[in-house]
Amino acid sequence: MKALRVAMIGYGFMGAAHSQGWRTAPRVFDLPAEPEMAVVVGRNAEAVAAAADKWDWAESATDWREVIARDDIDVVDIVTPGDSHAEIAIAALEAGKHVLCEKPLANTVAEAEAMAEAAERAAARGIQAMVGFTYRRVPAVTFLRNLIAEGAVGTINHVRASYRQDWLVDPEMPLAWRLQKEHAGSGALGDIGAHAIDLAQFVTGLNLAKVSGVIDTIVKERPLLKGSTSGTGPSGTGLSGAAGTGYGQVTVDDIAIFTGRFESGALASFEASRFATGRKNALQIEVSGDKGALAFDLEDLNSVQFYDRTAPADRQGFRKILVTEAEHPYVSAWWPAGHMLGYEHGFSHQVKDLVEGIVGGAVPHPSFADGLRVQRVLDAVERSSENDSAWTRVASGVPVPAS
Repeated sequence: MKALRVAMIGYGFMGAAHSQGWRTAPRVFDLPAEPEMAVVVGRNAEAVAAAADKWDWAESATDWREVIARDDIDVVDIVTPGDSHAEIAIAALEAGKHVLCEKPLANTVAEAEAMAEAAERAAARGIQAMVGFTYRRVPAVTFLRNLIAEGAVGTINHVRASYRQDWLVDPEMPLAWRLQKEHAGSGALGDIGAHAIDLAQFVTGLNLAKVSGVIDTIVKERPLLKGSTSGTGPSGTGLSGAAGTGYGQVTVDDIAIFTGRFESGALASFEASRFATGRKNALQIEVSGDKGALAFDLEDLNSVQFYDRTAPADRQGFRKILVTEAEHPYVSAWWPAGHMLGYEHGFSHQVKDLVEGIVGGAVPHPSFADGLRVQRVLDAVERSSENDSAWTRVASGVPVPAS
């Protein structure tokens, strides 16, 4: 069996999740090639060596450029903050490496466009690139998408999508890199709102044409991380850390609320918040059509809710479908029916699809072009907020009359 030697650039929270995927997928699925966890890369030699030992990477390194130049590396997995995505991904693609890049694809539309163009050039040489919108690979989400494609809800009238967390409600949460625009690009909008946008477009098969919204920063200053004097520079997972001395400016949004109109004319509402008290990881979507509706909630990730409007009136109502049968997407490789899957399984499914795409020569989804499409929506929401929530076209960010 052909081996695919993987280099992972970065080793924080997403590094742990991706490592689990690379390690587990070949032990669960019959893959057409064997991923080998060759090297993990980080700037701190001691810390990245500890990560390599903990997650079972064969070696560690501190220079991603040297690693990408190696002839024995086939796949580059990018789990760094967004400010380095474009440079690393483009260099890896030009070096003939397949690329998996965490979401959002980049920090700006210009960077995402350059990455998508590099991916298109690489595809002509048989090199594949994929964005890590992992929630597509939750079995219930893929199943929901399949039901919509089969016509279960009929013509889509509107969509409601939200991603709500509460980890920033405490104003003393330290200023990590996720709260700094120069590293993260944006806040709740790009970090978790990107997932809601991608999910809405993925499950419906529709693309957003224009948006109207507002973003806001609720807590504008936070304690610096321990050891930091300026509040700059990526640190740890970006989710927690000990406070140091002094305060730094939060330069990204804490909350984003916007309306969207799909190219089909259907409307959608979106919310992304890190201040939704009591909501730990509530990614939710509901799709309503003329024949029925489907709903999903990540905090109940092994099921979907289905309303069949074509059923007799005395039998109508939302019913829960447990997505744990062998007939459901990805599930047959795992446990007996009724035994639940979790957050980490999506990363194994991501590896499965990427490896199959690489060996089969098919562009795995979501492609860099898909990532660019989401980036353009993020940009349009920011432009709309800056222009008193004016309706703003996704492709160009130009305000258009409200309708």
